[in-house]
Amino acid sequence: MIEWNEQQQMIQKMVRDFIAKEVVPNLDDIEYNGVPPYDILRKMIKTFGMDEMARQSFERQIAREKTGTPKQEKDKEGSSAAAAEQAALRLIPTIELCRHAQGLVTAMGVSMGLAGGAIMSKGTLEQKERWALPLLTMEKIGAWAISEPNSGSDAFGQMKTVARRDGNGSYIINGSKTWITNGPYADTIILICKLDEEGVEPRDRKIVSFILDSGMEGLTQSKPFKKMGIGSSPTGELFFDDVKVGTDRLLGGSETGYGRSGAKSTFMQERAGVAAMALGMVERALELSVNYARERVQFGRAIGENQLIQLKLAKMEVARSNLQNMVFRYIDLTAAGKQMTLAEASAMKLYAAQSAMEVATEAVQIHGGYGYMRESRVEQLMRDAKILQIYAGTDEMQVIAIARDLLGRG
Repeated sequence: MIEWNEQQQMIQKMVRDFIAKEVVPNLDDIEYNGVPPYDILRKMIKTFGMDEMARQSFERQIAREKTGTPKQEKDKEGSSAAAAEQAALRLIPTIELCRHAQGLVTAMGVSMGLAGGAIMSKGTLEQKERWALPLLTMEKIGAWAISEPNSGSDAFGQMKTVARRDGNGSYIINGSKTWITNGPYADTIILICKLDEEGVEPRDRKIVSFILDSGMEGLTQSKPFKKMGIGSSPTGELFFDDVKVGTDRLLGGSETGYGRSGAKSTFMQERAGVAAMALGMVERALELSVNYARERVQFGRAIGENQLIQLKLAKMEVARSNLQNMVFRYIDLTAAGKQMTLAEASAMKLYAAQSAMEVATEAVQIHGGYGYMRESRVEQLMRDAKILQIYAGTDEMQVIAIARDLLGRG
């Protein structure tokens, strides 16, 4: 794939028009004034039929699992074209939203992709029927809770939240989670914690996961944090004080149903989407910077005539082109039924995050004092870009992952 086809361009324009009408006029409210973003996201999902597509996909998968029939095979060419189209349709809204409010993608992606996706990929049939569909359509809000105050990049090693068997077929959960996207408003929470086992060192304890509902006794959801950026993505803490759960809430139906490998595969999914997010931000930063360089006059001429400004713009375009090629490569791989290696996915995430931050910073520099003002919008892009270097694995962790994969150390 080397460019968007005609149908994809039409969808891109429709999404862009929707954002101009529904998101941009409400940007200050969802970014700075604490208004939850979910009504806007639900309206977008319904407008473009994303809820109905999710429902149809869900019903097909449930029907296959109930009858035990394998997924129907299509001819290779038809299957590849459909896979490519579906991948493009997922990424276009991501790119367009990130031009203005990256937080909306984070909130939607965690709810539908991480929480809903975890249940659909690893849950039992009963769990899928009970919890998945409202998350996939965003009728309900989902959270995926792994981070803790002292864990950072060592998410598993430093994890303190534990589930203890109570001897009566249930578990008692104690601990806390922080920096949880959608945490303050989540209806359904995928909780990743450790099993409290006697005689087993804390670092070596089994990772287990549970599906929790808001309102459960002992579960407290904090108010939204005030953050540096992505204000349109509510983030908060979760506290667990003797939360009692049955085995029906064990994701996958057993203590090994969704452990370390399940959580790691979710990280891979997050990393693959960062290039699309960065592309939207870089496109917008470049667009605003080119316009400003044409219009801003200093010393009798437009600043765009200065070679130093031209160099900045040229580097922005290099980053934009590289990110677009990464997105197209991801679509092509999806069409071919292939997955990126850990090294490639991590490299893509590393480059995308660094490029978004560098381009957004240069956009502020080109705009000068005006770029430091909120109304310029480039300052928001700069603040939003920083999180790409932190969540889904920091830049430093991406370097380690790339090197270990290349060296065959896993």
